Amino acid sequence: MRLSIVVPTLDEAGSIEATLVAARAAGAPGVEIVVADGGSRDATRSLAATLADRVIEAPRGRASQMNAGARAASGDALLFLHADTLLPPQAHAAILEALAGGREWGRFDVSISGAGALLPMVATLMNARSRWSGIATGDQAIFATRAAFDAVGGFPAIPLMEDVALSKALRRRCAPACLAVRVITSGRRWERHGTLRTVLLMWRLRLAYALGADPHRLARRYGAGRTSA
Repeated sequence: MRLSIVVPTLDEAGSIEATLVAARAAGAPGVEIVVADGGSRDATRSLAATLADRVIEAPRGRASQMNAGARAASGDALLFLHADTLLPPQAHAAILEALAGGREWGRFDVSISGAGALLPMVATLMNARSRWSGIATGDQAIFATRAAFDAVGGFPAIPLMEDVALSKALRRRCAPACLAVRVITSGRRWERHGTLRTVLLMWRLRLAYALGADPHRLARRYGAGRTSA
């Protein structure tokens, strides 16, 4: 089974090289890396071009970018990796073992890098919640067979909660593989806007989404919450 890694980017010149170097190191020969850029105005695309197999342009929006990257990819397994998240060296082997064992999709546990004293607790709670609920976040590097991803229609065309929506669709097919090996995601979001404020905002948004709120309206609230810090 050939693995393709899809990385959506938007103005990620500061982190994209480290992410792609780690992704390349985590994969066996033949692993494909596709960067789907949503219109970066910095050096993201030129930096990515030296490390990825393909860099494509896609309509801005994480869901649309990841769907475009999946269409451009040739692998029969897909890993969706945020541009500020580092894969562990054993990622490729862990994914293939999970899929060979009969799972159709899964995610990694996560560690959050940064100086915030609460970040380890946030990561622990995130991992525990995901194991209990069967729902993954994009920070946890979601992976799936192409067959399963295509069967559920890929990421829905919504500006927020696309990872939750995809997880729910895939969970109806089978339970996820919850890999204990950890990816490392940047704590910049929590540090920039305050750990507790960010956590509370995301809880409110997730609850509202679960109760049927419009993701477009939630995306506007998320943007307001981020810029008000």
